Amino acid sequence: MAVFSPVERMVAFRYLRPRRKEGFISVIAAFAFMGITIGVATLIIVMSVMNGFRAELLSRVLGFNSHLVIYGLDGRIRDYDDMVARIRQIGGVVTAVAVVDGQAMATVGSRNTGAFVRGMKMEDLQDHWLLKDKLTPGAIDRFDYGTLVLGQRMAVHLRANVKDIVRLVSPTCDATPVGCVPIIKSFGVAGQFSIGMSEYDRAYLFMPLATAQEFFRIKNGVSNIKVMVENPDKVEDIARKITLLQIPYVRIRTWKDIHSTFFGALQVERNVMFLILTLIIIVAAFNIISSMIMLVKEKGEAIAILRTMGATRGNVMRLFFMTGSAIGVVGTIFGVLLGLGISYNVDQIKRWIESIFGQELFPATVYFLSRLPSKVDFHEVWQIVIMALLLTFLSTIYPAWRASHLDPVTALRNE
Repeated sequence: MAVFSPVERMVAFRYLRPRRKEGFISVIAAFAFMGITIGVATLIIVMSVMNGFRAELLSRVLGFNSHLVIYGLDGRIRDYDDMVARIRQIGGVVTAVAVVDGQAMATVGSRNTGAFVRGMKMEDLQDHWLLKDKLTPGAIDRFDYGTLVLGQRMAVHLRANVKDIVRLVSPTCDATPVGCVPIIKSFGVAGQFSIGMSEYDRAYLFMPLATAQEFFRIKNGVSNIKVMVENPDKVEDIARKITLLQIPYVRIRTWKDIHSTFFGALQVERNVMFLILTLIIIVAAFNIISSMIMLVKEKGEAIAILRTMGATRGNVMRLFFMTGSAIGVVGTIFGVLLGLGISYNVDQIKRWIESIFGQELFPATVYFLSRLPSKVDFHEVWQIVIMALLLTFLSTIYPAWRASHLDPVTALRNE
């Protein structure tokens, strides 16, 4: 048995097409419809963009720095080849790489910049899932002792091209009879990389592991071992398995420990944005209440006639419930279509707006990423739809209840 009878549906949809004297009511209903459409679409777009930002940052920040890092308690790890081989055999581990990390000042002529230096083996750089497709042609072939691979933005800043010479100044120094002399060495540029994150493209450079060990005076050791896992959200399980290997004199830290503040702030911002944008739908729901109360008052005579013809309070309540709910349901459908359409094309829309105004909307130097990412989470979309429909249905209950309890005699006498 249908919840709404054919007569109820017919009358409800007639009320959705108000006459000329009810124009003000239709204006309020139109604003309620647009409010729900815009609110649902905005929620989907903003949540998708924030999901995209989180996914991109999680992928690139952790892809660049790894999901789990093993540090030596005294600043270096010896017998690292054996440790790497044992860690790679653990289930759930994608790869483990021994690296030497350090800082230096890079100079070319009169131009200089601070740099994070990472030393790693050629095969590890070649197999690095984030970097292997981001290197300039021939960079791996030229990546040998005494060479560097620069971030693209660093190379532009230094005006350093392939086979140019870059001098690195180490923060450590050699003790000599005349005092402490900084370690300064020259390296050839083997190539460039660009991962699309300005902070890394501007600040990082790579050199062969043996070269880094010599430059930073870490002989027969590395500064840490970086581990990538299949499921970053279950990285603690891998950390426990590595602990069971009983590797001496090391400390293990996961990405959740290292970047907890950063990703925690993203989650808080995402939740706050969801609550703020939900207010748009709540305001639209109040517009539905206003328009429905005015419609009930305007249709007082019609309601009285329906009651005298045998319509029950339940018939009248369902009739007006359907009238108000139709605004929310149709508005939600249009909002979902609009939100998904923009979410799937948000970067193209951004570039189109930039071409019109001739100004960059989201500079890569400020927002980390060179493109505007978007990731639609359909579970989240369903939550937004259910919330919008629930608010719409709740907003129609009181006007429908008021219409059903209207006294026919009083309504006809007032008319």
